[in-house]
Amino acid sequence: MAGVRRISLSEALDLGPSWRHACHALLYAPDPGRLFGCIPLRYAVLMQMRFDGRLGFPGGFVDPQDGSLEAGLNRELLEELGEGAAAFSLGPGDYRSSHATASPPPRVVAHFYVKQLTLDQMLALEAGAPRAKDHGLEVLGLVRVPLYTLRDGVGGLPAFLENSFIGAAREQLMEALQGLGVLEEQLPPARH
Repeated sequence: MAGVRRISLSEALDLGPSWRHACHALLYAPDPGRLFGCIPLRYAVLMQMRFDGRLGFPGGFVDPQDGSLEAGLNRELLEELGEGAAAFSLGPGDYRSSHATASPPPRVVAHFYVKQLTLDQMLALEAGAPRAKDHGLEVLGLVRVPLYTLRDGVGGLPAFLENSFIGAAREQLMEALQGLGVLEEQLPPARH
């Protein structure tokens, strides 16, 4: 993550008008399912394939007329995920971190949020997303993060982490999974 640095929310909000703010959310739900009847899924964790071919989280740039970071994020979630996103909203209590990227321009601060949903809410999001305003444009599809490692030591989360992620999304994912206590003991080291 060359050129990306973690900053506090207050530092981010004090950066001034030459910086753009983007908000993204990791949405997850407890999932009692089992892959092949034996591998516990534990959680459904949502990411998306972006227009640029990289993985990221739902969200986007906050407009000044949004009024707050969270209002902008909730607007973006409706645009990218559709009406299923109207069943919940993210607020200041869901905030987790901010990362600033000064170069190349534009100068952007990415704010990251984490929200637990019910499995029914997650299923409704996944079912309705193809009808969302930005589906097929900014968002090419939704994906779930595999939270297991297969016996070969590669399949599942280790293979998923080899994909291309936008900005700090990979690091944000890892931090959120650690916070949820769902990471398995042996994971590949972070790529730099």
